[in-house]
Amino acid sequence: MVKVAVLGATGYAGTELVRLLADHPGVELVFLSSESQAGSKFSQVHPQFEGLVDTRLQSLQVEAIPEGVKVVFCALPHGRSAPVVPGLLQRGFKVIDLSADFRLHPPALYPRWYGWEHPAPGLLRSSVYGLPEINASAVSRARLVANPGCFPTGAILPLAPLAAERLVDWDSVIIDAKTGVSGAGRTPRPGFHFPDCSDNFKAYRVGNHQHTPEIEQELGRLAGGEVARVTFVPHLVPMIRGILSTVYVKMPGRSLEGLYDLYEDFYRDSIFVRVCRERLPETRLVRGSNYCDLALRVDERAGRLIIISCIDNLIKGASGQAVQNMNLMFGYLQEEGLTQVSF
Repeated sequence: MVKVAVLGATGYAGTELVRLLADHPGVELVFLSSESQAGSKFSQVHPQFEGLVDTRLQSLQVEAIPEGVKVVFCALPHGRSAPVVPGLLQRGFKVIDLSADFRLHPPALYPRWYGWEHPAPGLLRSSVYGLPEINASAVSRARLVANPGCFPTGAILPLAPLAAERLVDWDSVIIDAKTGVSGAGRTPRPGFHFPDCSDNFKAYRVGNHQHTPEIEQELGRLAGGEVARVTFVPHLVPMIRGILSTVYVKMPGRSLEGLYDLYEDFYRDSIFVRVCRERLPETRLVRGSNYCDLALRVDERAGRLIIISCIDNLIKGASGQAVQNMNLMFGYLQEEGLTQVSF
């Protein structure tokens, strides 16, 4: 049994982590933190866990995490993990960080895209980007895994096979992505309340979304160091969870059939990527699951390949992917504890 701690356990991603880990046959949950709910039982905050997870929540103190814990999940807001992770590593814990704090390698990108100087820049080069479908071997050996963002997961997976084969005209790449409101986190904010979101549909952070450099960094790495440039436009839709991304790229010099063969070969060993020839992805078909559904179509008149990807932003885009990374780090099958179908 792997003893596990979850920091930030009562947020959306943290709660999903607890749900998945509580049902994992190789895991023992021994420490849960919450700054806002310290002293309460987890099941008091989320009554659906009554009788299942009655662990008392504690404030976030690295020294309070019990000896014997093997891995710490940081489900903290962006900017909150970076000051904590060095102490976790010093105590010998492996760390899976669900924030953006260790995803970008150049420290100079943090002031530009997140508005703060990184407090532990020396750890950025040693962190492993935790997208299992492209980085499984490195994840299995890692001490610090930077769990990908939900938008980047939905953008990188549809482009990865093309990038790896150097088939992308980067000047042509447009990523049009729609997300549910849970992607904004549990803390209420103007613009994300029910009256603002229901019966409404809007783009936001157009041209300056903080996930853009993460997408470009990983696609460039896959493309052997090419400078990857993408136009990424996120939209907020009135649903709770899910991301559907429509990716437009200049048609590579292959037939649609040949491209489907390329994708199926690239993802042959990726249990959580489903390459769909006969249907188009829908958010309801991945809701609550760790799957990414992909489909390809061609606009012959415009000479464009259109790739559609669909994930649950809280599972494959966050907590499920984090558990998948833990499985790699501790020698479990990637699908252990993650075989839920859509609900």
